Formats: sequence, structure tokens, C-alpha cells
Amino acid sequence: MKFTELKNFISDGGCGAFLLAGDDAYFLSRAEEMIKDAYLQLPELNFTSFDGESLKGQNITKLADALSAYPFMAEKRVVRVGEFYPSEADYERYLKPLFADFPQTAVLIIVNTQSKKGAADLKRRHGIAYVDCGRADEEEVTRWVYLTLKRAGIAAEAEACINIARYCLCNMSRVSIETQKIIIYKGGAGTLTAAEADELVYKDADYRIYELTGAVAARNYSRFYEIADELTGKGMDSMSVMNSLFSYLRNLVTVATTDKSDAELSKILGMKEYGVKRSREQARHLGVERARRLCSLIYGAISDVKCGNLTQDSAYRLVCSQIFFAV
Repeated sequence: MKFTELKNFISDGGCGAFLLAGDDAYFLSRAEEMIKDAYLQLPELNFTSFDGESLKGQNITKLADALSAYPFMAEKRVVRVGEFYPSEADYERYLKPLFADFPQTAVLIIVNTQSKKGAADLKRRHGIAYVDCGRADEEEVTRWVYLTLKRAGIAAEAEACINIARYCLCNMSRVSIETQKIIIYKGGAGTLTAAEADELVYKDADYRIYELTGAVAARNYSRFYEIADELTGKGMDSMSVMNSLFSYLRNLVTVATTDKSDAELSKILGMKEYGVKRSREQARHLGVERARRLCSLIYGAISDVKCGNLTQDSAYRLVCSQIFFAV
């Protein structure tokens, strides 16, 4: 199930074992918090935590023992295991019997931020409720922003919600902070417009580089300089801007010239899948050949700075002028 479905799942009775898996820190922490809020009483007596690395082979019986322990003056005992990747053999020997006859007085929370080759695929095992805590796509984040603002008494324009998701690169930790900031600013009432969201929400530096590249693609000279001036005014020097722009354009070329999936590229480039999708769109708009020429131009300027042939500011001005008037 998706993170957004967890609340209703718990309300409908839920189950004893939960697997929270993904790379979004907000979803992971909130999902764990929701489960504890629903089931955990007297945490100092009814909560136990394990490091998954310590639960291998015979040691997995420690987990079974903790789950079997009767809760003290409460209905449930909650056991948390972090980064738990049992082998197929360990699952068959120790965990399968446990899940087949799971204690009615226990709740198990497994929190995994990655996957490991050769480990049992817990999300497909009987008796475990899998909660997808991976990075949400733009549509899911937009819906979350809209509903959160609505519950707080604020009506939000669709464009405003979309922009909040984009400005934060769909990073739910940042999205939640920016959304709470808006709720406080609006006082829990009124309408949020796209213009207000643009003023209130801090735009991720990577998003600004994305916008900068968009201005290049559109040959929008004034927009490019507006964004570049903002970046240099917020702590990035001209060299940092050139390096960021070069790295982004290089990724655009890679994304546009490979037949690998978004998931594969995400791992290779160290990007989120959402970023890969946006890069594909921008690569089509900019054009692969132009992206290649810009990469060569910026790389040459950066090299000249390192070799002492140009100052940082001279190289930056040269790149900016050639982007619009020589390439």
C-alpha cells in the first residue's frame, strides 16, 4: 500500500506486522509514528528496538521472544527492527513459522531504507503489510499538499500545489516543512494563490538549476540572468553555478541518449526517479546536440579557470554570453 493508505488500513483493523520500505525520510518517520500512536501504550515498558544487522541465524529467535512477551497493562507490545534483510534460509527457518502464527498481542515494525541482493523479499510474504515509503511522484505530492492545506482550512489553487511539489523536488521532508510554513502564514484560513506560493516557498537549489536550464532551452536571456543572480546572491559563487549547470547538462545528455529505465538511471546518476523524468522532458525541449555543445563550452571555461587562463568571473561572463549569442 502507499503511505497515504496507511491511516485507513490501521483504522480498519490493520495487522500485526508492518514493513516500511523506501528512501523518503518523511514517509518512513511518519508511518512509524502513526503505527506507534495507534498501538503503543507505556512505551517505556512495551517497546523494544533491534538493529537488523544483529538478527541473523539463531539470533532471530530474540525477535520472536520479544514479540511473544506479553504487554504490560496494554493491549499491544510494539517491536521495531531497523534495516532487517534476512536471507531466504533464515526466513524459511525462523520467520515463516512466526508470521504463520503471529502473536495477537504484538505489533512488528520493520524499517528498511534499501534492498539487499539475496535477501528474502519481505514485502511479498504472507502476514506482512508492506507500506511503500519511496519518493512520491508529482501527482501524489500535489494531492498531499492540497489535502493538508484543505484540512487546515486553506483553499489552494491547483497551480500553487503543483509548484510547491516542484520547488521541493517532491522531497516530502521539505514539502511538509514548506506546507506547515504556509499554514502558519495564512492563519488556517483563506486561499493560497500560485503567486503566494512562489513568494513563500524556498526553491531547492537543484530546482533553480533546472529552471536555469529551462531558460537556456527557451533562449530567455532575462530569465536566465534573474535566476543566476539569485543563485549567486544566496551563497553560490560563479564557479559553483557553472559546475552545477555543467553537471545538470551532462545528466541531460546521458538521460537522452540511453535506453535504460528511469529506475536504472536513478541509481547510475544518483538522482531520484522524479528527477530523471523531469530531465527527459527537458532534454527533449533543449535538444541533445545543443546540450552537448553547452557541456563542451562550460567544461572548457571551467578548465581555463583551473589552468589560470581565466578568472572565475571572466569565465562565467563568457559562458553566459556564449550560451545566448554564440551557441
